[in-house]
Amino acid sequence: MKLYWHVVFWVLMVLILTVSFAPTYSSLQESFYFVSMLLPVVIATCYFFNYFLLPRYLFTKKYGLFVLYFLYTLVISVYLEMWVITLSFILLAEYQYANMSPIGANIFVLAVTQYFIVLVFSFILLIRRNFLKESDLEEFIEEKKLNETTHIMVRENRQMRQIQLDRVLYIESLSDYLQIHLENERPIITKEKIGALGTRLPNSFIRIHRSFIINQSKITTCTKEEVLIGRFELPISRKYKKEVWSLLQKAH
Repeated sequence: MKLYWHVVFWVLMVLILTVSFAPTYSSLQESFYFVSMLLPVVIATCYFFNYFLLPRYLFTKKYGLFVLYFLYTLVISVYLEMWVITLSFILLAEYQYANMSPIGANIFVLAVTQYFIVLVFSFILLIRRNFLKESDLEEFIEEKKLNETTHIMVRENRQMRQIQLDRVLYIESLSDYLQIHLENERPIITKEKIGALGTRLPNSFIRIHRSFIINQSKITTCTKEEVLIGRFELPISRKYKKEVWSLLQKAH
């Protein structure tokens, strides 16, 4: 989750706990003070459980270690909650046990509350992970379809023309028009933006300049400043240099 979602989640938890504990305190203010003392323990337990124990042990099927470290976590968190109760006894009850809140003095209730929040946080993370997996799968399918594209349709002289992508050398932008340079054939001129056409091309086509998209398979030689495609020397702009060079190294 992004940072602001974490902040929103914990602000909501503080509000919910403050209101929930309020009937056992003399005021909302005292309830808020108690929740503020308890919150660091809850947050530490929540993040340790969800970002350390789950991915390192449960998700890797190390069930014995997961149970062992979870029990350690439970013992430590309960021990810390006892310190919270002690602070509450000193600061809120002023050393008077009769002034203690029944909830604030009940270690079992606090432990259940804490791990309920941990599980709620886990549930949110689980939903998010599943959503991201579905999004990644859809993106992968779309990319696979795009990479399997063998031809595109463009408008030339008020007619639609099919172009075989394996015959394309490079695409050059001329303001509102594009020149699609082909092997052993005159360039095709079409009225389209280079960015829009780029979204219809498979990954074998790389944008190297604001005015050029090249077909990787047609590269004769290349440096960090330019590529040679047949007899055409095309510049690599500073904006695209790092990305282009990385892609070319992976491809070759």
